[in-house]
Order: sequence, then C-alpha cells, then structure tokens
Amino acid sequence: MTQEQQPDWEINPDNYQKDENGEFILKLDGTPKKKMGRRPGTKSRSYNFHSSTKVKQRKKKEIREKEKEVQKLVNRLSSHRATLAKKKNTLDLLEGKPGVVEDKDLESRGPAVKKALEEKVVFKPNEGPQTEFLAAGETDVLYGGAAGGGKSYAMLVDPLRYAHKAAHRALILRRSMPELRELIDKSRELYPRAFPGCRYREVEKLWTFPSGAKIEFGFLERDADVYRYQGQAYSWIGFDEITHQATEFGWNYLASRLRTTDPEIVPYMRCTANPGGVGAHWVKKRYIDPSPPNSGFQGADGISRKFIPARLDDNPYLANDGRYEQMLKSLPDVQRKQLLEGNWDVAEGAAFTEFNPPVHVVTPFEIPLHWQRIKGIDYGYASESCCVWGAVDPNDGTLIIYRELYRKGMTGEELAQMLINMEVEDPMSISGVLDTACWSRTGHTGPTIAEALIRAGHKLRPADKNRIAGKIQIHEYLKLQQSGRPRLQIFNTCPNLIRELQSIPLDKSNPEDVDTHASDHAYDALRYLIMSRPRIQDPMSRMREFQREQHFQPADSTFGY
Repeated sequence: MTQEQQPDWEINPDNYQKDENGEFILKLDGTPKKKMGRRPGTKSRSYNFHSSTKVKQRKKKEIREKEKEVQKLVNRLSSHRATLAKKKNTLDLLEGKPGVVEDKDLESRGPAVKKALEEKVVFKPNEGPQTEFLAAGETDVLYGGAAGGGKSYAMLVDPLRYAHKAAHRALILRRSMPELRELIDKSRELYPRAFPGCRYREVEKLWTFPSGAKIEFGFLERDADVYRYQGQAYSWIGFDEITHQATEFGWNYLASRLRTTDPEIVPYMRCTANPGGVGAHWVKKRYIDPSPPNSGFQGADGISRKFIPARLDDNPYLANDGRYEQMLKSLPDVQRKQLLEGNWDVAEGAAFTEFNPPVHVVTPFEIPLHWQRIKGIDYGYASESCCVWGAVDPNDGTLIIYRELYRKGMTGEELAQMLINMEVEDPMSISGVLDTACWSRTGHTGPTIAEALIRAGHKLRPADKNRIAGKIQIHEYLKLQQSGRPRLQIFNTCPNLIRELQSIPLDKSNPEDVDTHASDHAYDALRYLIMSRPRIQDPMSRMREFQREQHFQPADSTFGY
C-alpha cells in the first residue's frame, strides 16, 4: 500500500483518537486541520482550529471582556461611594446643616472642616471687580485699569462657565503668539485641576474637555490675521490686553463669529486691558466714555456692555506685599498714572500731558449773550469735518468751547446748512476761521468750499495754520491761571475734542508737533480758533458789531468781507 493509499490516522496518528466504538476520529481540541488547497500527502505549516473550538474561544473572550467592564464599573462605584462617604462625613461635622455652607458657618464649625472644604476649591475669585466680572450678564465686558488686578486669571476662568456643554467653543486672543505663553502656562495649572480628564494639544493650542467643549488660544498681530478664524463659530471670545490691537477691525470681525447652536449657551465677549497702548483710543471710546464704571449700557450697535475698573488693591496677593506697588510708583509719570492708578485719561506719548478732564472739562452752562463768540473749522469729505464754537469769558479771558460738529461725507453746501442749523440758538452770527485749503480751486469746477460757506452767510477768513505756534498756544491755554482756572475749558458735550486732546501723540520725527497721521480734526479746528486771537469785547462793542451785521454783504468771496 502506497503512502497515498494509507489512511490519514496512520500517517498522522497524533491528530486522532478512538471513539466508543474503537473508530478513529479527529481530536476536538488542538488538532491541526488540513489547509485548503495543499498537496495531498504533505503536512500543513499553519494551524487552524476546529470551528467548534473557535466558538468556545470566542465565547471565552467575550466573557473576559465583560468581566473587565464589570470590574471597571465596580471600581467607579467604589470611588463614588468613597466620595459620597467623605461628603457625608463633612455634612455630619456640619451638624447636618442644609443648603450652601457660607464662610461664617465654617468658622463656627471648626478649622478642620473649613480646611477640608477649601482643599477642594480650585479657584476662588477675589471680592470686588474680579467677582463682578465673572458674574456679569452683559454680552461685552471690559475688565481693565491698574496692573496686577487679577485680570489674566479672570480671563482664563470665565470661559469655563460652559465647559460642561459639548457645543461650547471658546477663543482667547492676544496680539502675538509669544505673548500667549503666560496664559497657556497658567491654564496648564488651572484647567486639569478644575476638569480632570481635559487634554491640551500644543500644536493646535487647544484644550478639549471631557464634555467635548473646547478652548482655543490664538493671536491677532495684524488685521489680516482675523481670516484665520473665517468660517469658525465661537460661543465665547476673549481679548486679553485688547489695547494692544491698533484698530477695532479685529473685534468687529470676530464679533460676527459669535454664535452657538445650543440654546442653553449665552454667547459672550470679554476683554481685559491696562490704560495706554496703540488701541487705547478706540477702547476708551467703546467701553469707558459712554457710561460710568460698573454700570451696564446699550452700545450704538445694540450690544449690551459694561466697564469694570481694576485696582491693585483688589488683588490681596499683590497689594499686601507692597513691593509691586512700590515698583509701580517708581515708573515715569504717564506709566504710573496708567498702571498704578488705572487712569484712562492719559496716553503714552501724548502731546498734551497737562490736559486734565476734571480741570479742563466742565458741565454745560448758559453762555451770556454779551460774550464774544467765534468758531474754527477744519474741512474734510473723506475724513471728518469739524467745527468748534468758543466763547470768551470777559472776566478773565477764559475760552469756553461750548459746541462741536464732527461729521464726514459733507459737501460745502451741506456743511454750510448744518452750521446754520446749529447756530439757531446763538444771538448773533458768529464769525470764524476756516482751513486755507478750502479756498483752493484745485480739482474744483464750481465754487470752492469757502465760497459755498460765505454765500450761505458765514463770515469767515483764512486760518493761521502755523502748526508749531498753534501747538504752543494750546499749551498756554491749558495752563492754570493765578485764579486756579485754566484759559481753556470744554463742555462735556464735545467728546471728540476731549478725546483728541487726551490721546493725540507727538510726532516721533518732530517732537515739536503732533502726529498728523492720528485723529486730529477737532485739534486742528481748536488750533485755528485759538490762533485767530479771540479777545474780550465789552457789551457796547458787541452791540455795534451786531448792528453792522444787519447790513453785512460779503464783497470779497476770498476773505468774506
């Protein structure tokens, strides 16, 4: 008998066993099986378990996996039971007092209980502005002022209000990526303790929380950087040190990204800042000027806002030490007022540091009829046209700026009519000075701006545009007289002139002049007015001037008289 004719149990006896009848059968466990397609009479090099064996192995594997899951649940249950036991012990120590436990209650229950509960606290806001910032319900809030007020921690904690919501996505911004490092380092200390299981991805600068919520860190070094976030949607956006943003373009663009699909999430925008910086002007205009501190208001864009001032003494960790305060006191005058006092009315590099709103800005009062009145006009179409009206106090020669016009996109005829409408309440026509460029015929086929104003009845002459002398004269007018009153005071109804005197910087290439690239339209109008040499007139002179005006007809359109 050849090998091919031999039965397989004779060739591979180890693979077989005898049954009850003495016949050879394949072993059920551990028996190699012929591999499909191998040559007859050859041994298989791989093993494939019998189908019944595979079923048993699969069942055993499923049982082991279920046992592991059960063990995990048992471990979690044990952990929860231990936590509940600790809480029950704490409540027992508190004599079963229901509701929220207050600090006064803890003090009466012993230091051990108080210590046990305080160890569970990850972050506790300082009383005062920091707490108010975290509790604010307005859509857009600025927390700013003195350095060391706890603004950075508040910026990190506030987006955690919806960290338990899967749809929550927050964005924290600074001007540049290196400036984010301090915030990121603080978040590494805070977030894992507050939400165990959260993960940080360094490349994306992104925190992911167990709920699925995300907090992202980003930067806006240039206006064009906003397009990095095009197509994104955020339920919370925060600008740390927003005064480092030169323009409001970034804020306006990202405000359009503020939305959410979860009806239980209320979108917010939050900002922190110290006074000063390239963007202090527009930040002050948006948050500080419209309303007193700590009072919510409705912005012109319909968004609810609030400004919460920060002070050094709001942070007990720095205020009690004294060394940080001493360092701030040693800074130059402007920086000291900004960072120590939180003063938004001074600007670094400002041309008129002597301008002080409490001294130079006054509440409107009725101007006596016999006071000499004059106006200065700076014209612009693409930029703002500005006119400021002043009256001279005959008692001491103080110039009172009592009205302003600040608007762009007006032709000469429209400006002339606007001035007439605003001067209705004045007892007499008001002579004034106008930018000499308004007499230029370059690019004009019709009447010049000056001719349009004069034909409407305005008595105007070319302004003295000596920039250096004009700036010096404004400095002289800002000085205090012996009476303690300055020679220049401005009604608080002239916000644009006040803003420019506060913020207009010096020209870096020519410190004797202001920076002409800054907003200077109201400043120029004031400079023209002061350089017109406004003088005190007695009442009889004013009456004679009024009588002459009844017959006034401009004979020379160049000079208006």
